[in-house]
Amino acid sequence: MAWKLHNAMWPGLVGKEDGTSEPPISLDRMLELTRASDVGGQTFDGVDMFLFQPHLDIDAGEDEVKRLADQIAGIGLKIGSVVAPIWEGTVGGSSMGDAAARTRFVLAVEKACRYTKILREHGVREYGSIRIDSAAGVAEWSKDPVAGTKLIAETFKESARVAEDYDEVLVAEGEICWAGMHSWKDMLDLLEAVGMPDRLGFQADLAHTYLYLLGYNAEQHALLSAPYCEDEFWAAYQTMTDQLRPWTYDFHVAQNDGSVHGTGAHDKTGRHCKADDPNGRLDIVRCAGYWLLDDRGNPRPEIKHLCWDGCMFPNEDLEKQETWNTILSVMQDVNIAHG
Repeated sequence: MAWKLHNAMWPGLVGKEDGTSEPPISLDRMLELTRASDVGGQTFDGVDMFLFQPHLDIDAGEDEVKRLADQIAGIGLKIGSVVAPIWEGTVGGSSMGDAAARTRFVLAVEKACRYTKILREHGVREYGSIRIDSAAGVAEWSKDPVAGTKLIAETFKESARVAEDYDEVLVAEGEICWAGMHSWKDMLDLLEAVGMPDRLGFQADLAHTYLYLLGYNAEQHALLSAPYCEDEFWAAYQTMTDQLRPWTYDFHVAQNDGSVHGTGAHDKTGRHCKADDPNGRLDIVRCAGYWLLDDRGNPRPEIKHLCWDGCMFPNEDLEKQETWNTILSVMQDVNIAHG
């Protein structure tokens, strides 16, 4: 099989704020850059999207959603996974907050499900998941980890039941900045506490999960300590992926230089680097195989597409067509090696 190759639209939004040196990049411009990418005749097959302003209105009427679908289909692209606006200040609220905040969190998931149902029925979305996180900080969770994880799990369960009503799958993206998801072990504990693997799984991002190995925000769960040799890295990587791979339904190709980064209102998390960054720590192609292939070396059928995540890239890099061509080339290499 060959996985479909997607570009993420949210790097035009995350960490970007009006009035700063890194303002948002419009959806139209992100689509233009994606559509113009070409490596030996290979282009992107689709896009993954953030369901909120300024890219789109999650409460848009059905006709408006269909117009967006037609616009994207008209340039030869599909829509895959989407990001639900589950944070305070968008639609949602903290998954471990008070009852009102947790109700808003579930509402954000329901609005996302309504939106994706229209896209699916209109024919532009044939695969993909709905991405969430806990929308809560690690410091607050650390005051009472047991109670915090219990609340997050209850919110996730309710959200997963909503997703089931729409025949959707939710994926929790592990990042070191999100409560109860900030280490590989805490992420695994949360997935098991929810216990709905058909409706709530894991979204693995190469940049974020690298910091899982190093134990940022959870030193007790570190699997590596610097300096380390190559054999130590791959042994640790095997340990982590063996635990999280069975839960993984969505996958982000990315690079990381071992540092954390945050811009705008976004907390510091694993830094996304350009695919050819000389400081990148990851053998992208080899690392991808640990997530994409089962124990027998066969492509996992749960994963239908790959998405590049360049979250919090400087706008200067996002506006260069060569950035996207290099990304597309690396994604092709992943397909050739494992697909």
